[in-house]
Amino acid sequence: MTMKKQGFNPYLPSWEYIPDAEPYVFNGRVYIYGSHDRFNGYVYCMNDYVCWSAPVDDLTDWRYEGVIYKKTDDPLNPDGSMCLYAPDVTVGPDGRYYLYYVLDKVSVVSVAVCDTPAGRYEFYGYVHYPDGTRLGEREGDQHQFDPGVLTEGDKTYLYTGFCPRGDKSRKGPMATVLGPDMLTVVEEPVFIAPSEPYSKGSGYEGHEFFEASSIRKRGDTYYFIYSSVVFHELCYATSKHPTKDFVYGGVIVSNSDLHIDTYKPAEKPMFYGGNNHGSIVEINGQWYIFYHRHTNGTNFSRQACMEPIKFLEDGSIPQVEMTSCGPNGGPLRGYGEYPAYLACNLYCKEESLYTDWTASWMNNQFPKITQDGKDGDEEIGYIANMKDSATAGFKYFDCRGVKRVRIKARGYCSGRFEVKTSWNGPALGSIPVESSNIWKEYSADIAIPDGVHALYFTYTGSGSAHFGSFTLE
Repeated sequence: MTMKKQGFNPYLPSWEYIPDAEPYVFNGRVYIYGSHDRFNGYVYCMNDYVCWSAPVDDLTDWRYEGVIYKKTDDPLNPDGSMCLYAPDVTVGPDGRYYLYYVLDKVSVVSVAVCDTPAGRYEFYGYVHYPDGTRLGEREGDQHQFDPGVLTEGDKTYLYTGFCPRGDKSRKGPMATVLGPDMLTVVEEPVFIAPSEPYSKGSGYEGHEFFEASSIRKRGDTYYFIYSSVVFHELCYATSKHPTKDFVYGGVIVSNSDLHIDTYKPAEKPMFYGGNNHGSIVEINGQWYIFYHRHTNGTNFSRQACMEPIKFLEDGSIPQVEMTSCGPNGGPLRGYGEYPAYLACNLYCKEESLYTDWTASWMNNQFPKITQDGKDGDEEIGYIANMKDSATAGFKYFDCRGVKRVRIKARGYCSGRFEVKTSWNGPALGSIPVESSNIWKEYSADIAIPDGVHALYFTYTGSGSAHFGSFTLE
């Protein structure tokens, strides 16, 4: 009997780097529209837009749809010197698919169009006022950034904004209403939430808008999803109206698992966080939050993840944990081999809430998820820099009768990997490792209690190990 594939985080291949993912269901498939980082990239979003999709009833079966739009397709960017930042897609009143995006060095919203969800999009135009002036270029216009779009009838609601902490020139995220041509402003921008300097008494304090506008509707309620000024979290606000009365709701997910107190102290970071961007979508009756995590010790190689969420009766969304099994619909099987890049927790005794901008210290001091080869090479990811105290955590597994654990490791190291079922729990056993130039398998008799558990692997010893995979037997 062949076993059904399981769903993992990240849900795309380990060699694919798609941050800022906006998920949509079209014609029985889930489509992912995001920006496109480069492995070993030195700035954000260096590659062209690609699309991935999966059937709604199998979130393990992702298909590469290819390049849907090149950075040089925009008339403002013939030499490709500007990067394509986070996009969003909506279906216009004519049934075509419209891709909204910004280039990284200009403050205007570009639009491309396609007859199908994942075909080659063609440049269509720039969002503009009735007199032809482009939105973002009229005197007094705020910076246009990270467009989120929602079409209802002949109107498209466009949400934009970029508001760093302390910048009084930026008032908050904006909602602009476009007409049926998908380009012309019919209702001018209005602020729907405060930026940090203007948040006193608003209910947004501590979680003010930074970037990553996204909009969804559930029943008669609009959910505005955004990244806050603390970077690592995706928050939401709700309203019964698309352009006013948004009330702060809370945090949906943090890519360092901050604020979560179910398995560790609330303010203990369990992954190296950074900026965040994503949205919510209903797939086959289950709602999910899509977000990204940072790899390679930098800000510039981000991977797409997803977690199931629930709505309480009042419409609120409790914060969810980062897991290794988000798309799976439950815990992973407690036997077989699992690659180390599935780690949803990664840390060492020296804490850091954020991934470093320059990567200069991350590269040497902290464990990191990475890969061999160059960008585009289909090389399975692993964890590098497993120095003394470095810990990789995986959640969750339904364990039954596990008596032995194997690991694959390489590198200049001499020590052991301790296996635990909680980050601060006792070691159930340890697996000795030694220096090796190639991946080598090591094992030990380690009994894991029956039931649903997290698994934590902590390296103790000298040198630095690469952690490739583990096997439960």
